[in-house]
Amino acid sequence: MLHETGIRESLLLVVAIFALWVSGNPTLGQAGTAVPKLNYEAVPNFFQLAAGENFVEPCGVAVNSKGHIYVFHRGRHPLMEFDSSGKFVRSLADDLFVTAHSLRVDSEDNLWTTDVGAHVVLKLSPEGRVLLSLGRMRMPGDDVLHFNQPTDVALDRDGNIYVTDGEGNSRVLKFDKYGNLLLGWGMKGSGPGQFDIPHSIAVDGDVVYVGDRENGRIQLFDLSGRFLREWKLGHPFGLFITSDHFIYMCDAIAGRILKIDRETGKFLVLALWESEEALKASAAAIAPNRQQDAQRFSMQPQIDVYEVAVQP
Repeated sequence: MLHETGIRESLLLVVAIFALWVSGNPTLGQAGTAVPKLNYEAVPNFFQLAAGENFVEPCGVAVNSKGHIYVFHRGRHPLMEFDSSGKFVRSLADDLFVTAHSLRVDSEDNLWTTDVGAHVVLKLSPEGRVLLSLGRMRMPGDDVLHFNQPTDVALDRDGNIYVTDGEGNSRVLKFDKYGNLLLGWGMKGSGPGQFDIPHSIAVDGDVVYVGDRENGRIQLFDLSGRFLREWKLGHPFGLFITSDHFIYMCDAIAGRILKIDRETGKFLVLALWESEEALKASAAAIAPNRQQDAQRFSMQPQIDVYEVAVQP
């Protein structure tokens, strides 16, 4: 299972609202009922970067068991590690990455990255050594040995690996913990079990949650890929499941974060940015002069860290 650390009494939003943009009317629309906003404390200038260093299109943040924070972005040092106070520790595997997309940390503090430019999913040790590679470096394809712009990765309790092969191929592939293919499902479309850019994935118990971004839904499957049901809650750019089994979803189109009840599929808490001006103001301290879409976030229960990052 992907790792979750530390419980805090208050919600903390580490200002990894690097740059956000909202279009349309961000109304609530859940049977006309008002939904409370998700309270948070913004921490400006949290990450202490060296002089001359900047985040470039940050795409993921994850936290390990020690509270260290990893930021995955598209600059010259794509994978950066910070301590719990935001102090820079080191960069890892600088030459491995082409175009960063998502980042996860597992229960052993290994790092899992997806790279839409290299078309690979990598498992790295905490020191940045490659432990497992899925896909073929810089070689896109649609057979079982290749990905075409993979978007996210998740693990189940047995260590099986689930990859959303989403930008170029509309499918999910499942591997065992050694990287051997077990099965796959999905194709381009809008029907049950079909996808239009499966952009994020998470596993909780016996259920696989796939963020079917352009179809505006989360699809639920069993561990064998059998379709169970769907939730139409907006455009899921990022999914994260906490230890108390709530699903959090980042919706870049509506500019909001939803806390979803897994039993009912209804969202309980909402973080909503009410205007483009408010979003730009929140982003200014981290990424001035950038205007991009919210992509994904990382949380620690109850909640330790949120991250909202960007993708062009």
